[in-house]
Amino acid sequence: MNDLTPEKPPIHITVIAIAYVICGLWYFSWRLTAINWHLPLFSIPLYGAELFGFVTGLLYLLMTYRLAVRAVPTPIRDATVDVFVPTYNESAELVRRTLQAAQNIRYPHRTWLLDDGHREEMLVLARELGCDYLARSENSHAKAGNLNNALEHSNGEFIAIFDADHAARKDFLDKTLGYFADPTVAFVQTPQDFYNVDSFNHRMGGRRVWNEQSLFFKVIQRGKDTWNATFFCGSCAVLRRSALEAIGGFATETVTEDIHTSIKLHKQGYRSVYQPESLAFGLAPHSIDTYLQQRIRWGMGGMQVLRREHILSSPGLTLAQRLNYLASMLIYFEGWQKLVFFITSPAVFFFGILPISAPMSEFLTYFLVYYALSSLMYTELARGYGALFLSEQYGMVRFFAFMLTTAGLFRKKIGFSVTSKELSLAGRAWLWLSPSLIVAGLTALSIPVGFYRMYHGTLPVSAGAANTVWACSTIATASVIAWFSYHRAQNRRTEYRFPLHIPMMLTLDGRSCLGLSEDLSASGALYHGEVPVWLSPESSPEVEIHLPNLVIRTKASVTFVGGDRGIANSDRTIGLRFSWASADLSRPLETFLFGSSLQFEQGGVTDQRTTLLTRLARGTPTSTSVLGAGTHWAPGFLIRSRDAHPVPVAVVSAVRDTGDMWWILCNGEFDTSQEVFLRQRQAGSETTQRVSLGSSGSLDTPTGQMHLYNVTSRHSLTLQNLGNEDEENHAEQSSNTSPDSDRNRRLRPAI
Repeated sequence: MNDLTPEKPPIHITVIAIAYVICGLWYFSWRLTAINWHLPLFSIPLYGAELFGFVTGLLYLLMTYRLAVRAVPTPIRDATVDVFVPTYNESAELVRRTLQAAQNIRYPHRTWLLDDGHREEMLVLARELGCDYLARSENSHAKAGNLNNALEHSNGEFIAIFDADHAARKDFLDKTLGYFADPTVAFVQTPQDFYNVDSFNHRMGGRRVWNEQSLFFKVIQRGKDTWNATFFCGSCAVLRRSALEAIGGFATETVTEDIHTSIKLHKQGYRSVYQPESLAFGLAPHSIDTYLQQRIRWGMGGMQVLRREHILSSPGLTLAQRLNYLASMLIYFEGWQKLVFFITSPAVFFFGILPISAPMSEFLTYFLVYYALSSLMYTELARGYGALFLSEQYGMVRFFAFMLTTAGLFRKKIGFSVTSKELSLAGRAWLWLSPSLIVAGLTALSIPVGFYRMYHGTLPVSAGAANTVWACSTIATASVIAWFSYHRAQNRRTEYRFPLHIPMMLTLDGRSCLGLSEDLSASGALYHGEVPVWLSPESSPEVEIHLPNLVIRTKASVTFVGGDRGIANSDRTIGLRFSWASADLSRPLETFLFGSSLQFEQGGVTDQRTTLLTRLARGTPTSTSVLGAGTHWAPGFLIRSRDAHPVPVAVVSAVRDTGDMWWILCNGEFDTSQEVFLRQRQAGSETTQRVSLGSSGSLDTPTGQMHLYNVTSRHSLTLQNLGNEDEENHAEQSSNTSPDSDRNRRLRPAI
C-alpha cells in the first residue's frame, strides 16, 4: 500500500530551483578564475567555504523541492503497543507529567518507565501511576542499551518512545498506527515540538513563534519522506518490534542511536513514514549551554555514524537515501565554513591582503546575483518556516561547537550525555558565547585598521568598503545573539506558564468573582478579572479553574495585586500560587496543560510565515484564526435560561474590517438554534445581553473540547426588562415545552 503523494511544487519554486543550479555553476566557474593564487592559504579556503555552501544548498534543494503529503490511515485494530519512557536524571515532576500523558493515550497500550538512574523515587512514581517499572543492573550503551533491555522484557508488536520531557497527545497512536498496515514500514516519526516558547530555540514576534527546529521537522523531514529517507529522532515515534529484532535492536555503537538505527533499518529494505502533525510536546533547551551541549552530542554521534556506516559506499541504501543522510551529517562541518567567513574581513584589514583577484564591479555583479538567489532559494523552499537572519544568529553561536563535533570522525568512543532540562545560571552563558564574542571583538578591532589602510592607499577603498559591510554584519549578528542568550539565561521562573485564557472563579469571605487566567501552570496563575475590594497579598482565596469536563478546586495564596485604575469593583490583575492539599490534586490540571497545542491555537500563533513570492503568486492570505493578535479577552457567564446554572466562558472581541466581532469560547456545547444570555461585568457595572450564536469550530484539549461560537446578534437588556424578555420567550414556547423545561428556562441569579 502507498499512502504517500508527493507534493507538486508551485511553479515559482521550480523556477528558483533551476535558476539556483545554473547561477551557482556560473558563479563558481567564474570564482575559480578569480582566486588570488599568490595567497593560496587564504584564497583557497575561502573558495572552499563558498563551494561547501553551494553543495549543501544542492542537498537542501534535493530534500525540500518536493514534500510528502500523507492521508492518515485508520489505525490497525487489536495491535499490542508498549510505550517506553526512558529516564536517567530528569526530575520526578517532569517524568510524572510525561507518564500521565502517556497513560492518557486513547489507544490501548502498556506504559513503561525505563529508569537508568536507579532511583527509588522513580519506582515509587511508577507504582503510584500504575506504570510498569524497569531498571538495569548496569548502564552500558546509555539510552540505546536501556531501550534494548526493555525490548527483552516486553512483548508489544509496536514500540512508542517518548523522551522524559515529551508529553503525548491522546490521539498519538490513532494518528500513527495505521501506517503499519504496510508490513514493510519499520517506524513512523512525528515532529518533536515544544511547549516552552520562552526557550533558547524560540523567537516570538507578532503572531509568529519561530522555532529553530521548525524547518527540519516541518519541511526537511517531509522532503526526506518522499525519498524514503526520514530518520528516527529518538522520541515521538513508533517502531515495529520485528524490524528492530531483524537488525539486532537499537544501534549501540554510537551516541546517536536514533539516526544510526534508521540507517540500519533502511539498509535492510524497510520503509519509514513521516507523519507531519505535532502529536507530542516537549521541553526545549532553555539556555545556550543546554542548547550547545545537545548539538555537540548530536554532531559527535553523526560523525561516528559517518565513519562507521560508510553511507556513500556501503550496500543497502538507495542513492537518494545516501544523499539525504549525507546532508544531515555535513551540517556539522558548517562550523569550519563559518570560521573562514568570520576571519576573512579581519584578515583583509589587518594584513591588507585580498583573496579575490577581480575588479570590484565584476565581483559584485557575480556575488550579489548568486547570493541573492541563494537567499531566495532558502526562504522559498523553507515554505515559510525559514528565517534567514535568525538562522545566521544560531549559525554564529554554534560554529565553534560544530567545529568540536567533527572530532567525532577520529574518536572511537564518546560518552553519552543527557540534555539538561533545568535552567542555567546567567554567568555560564558568557562562557559558551566566548567564541562568538572573540570573533566580534577581533572584527571590531580590525575595522579602524582597515580605515587606516584605505586612507593611506594600502587597501583599495572599494574592497575596504565591501569588507566593512561584511564586518559590521558579523558584529551585529554576534551582538544580537549575545543579548538574546544572556536575556534567556536571566529567567528565574522554575516552571513554564502557559499563556492560556481559562475561566477562573475566586471566592473570598463568601464573595465569588469571575475572571480569566492570563497564564497558567500547575503551581500558579496570573488572574485578570473582578476581585473583592478587600483582597490583599495576605489573602488566601479559594480558586475554581473551569476546564472542559472538569472543574478543579484549590486554595491559593495571593503573590501580588495590580492596580484598580480608580474604578470601584473594576477588573484587576493578581498573581496566584496554588496550595494543593496533596500532589494528586494537581494531576488533572497537569494533564490538561501538557500534551496539547492549545496555547498556540488560543493565541492564534504559528511558526510559519507566508513567503514573499507565495504572497505575490497567491495574494496576501487572510488569517482564518479568530483568536490571537488584536483580540480582547474578557470573562462572562453564558446562561441558557433563567433557572439554568451560569456557565463561565471567555468572551473574545476584536475590530475587523467588517466591524466589531465577538466570539465566545466555552467548555460545553450550546444549541445554536436558541438564544442565550451573556452576562458580564464591565467598568464596575454588570451588563446582560441576549445573544445568538453560530458555531466556529472547536479546540481539542486532553480533557475534552473547547467550543468556539461567533456572536451573530446582540441585544442589550436591563435588569428591569430581563424578566419581560423571559416571559415573552416562555409564552412563545409554552405550547411545545413541558413544565420541567419551562422551569429550566427561568434565569438564575448570577454568582
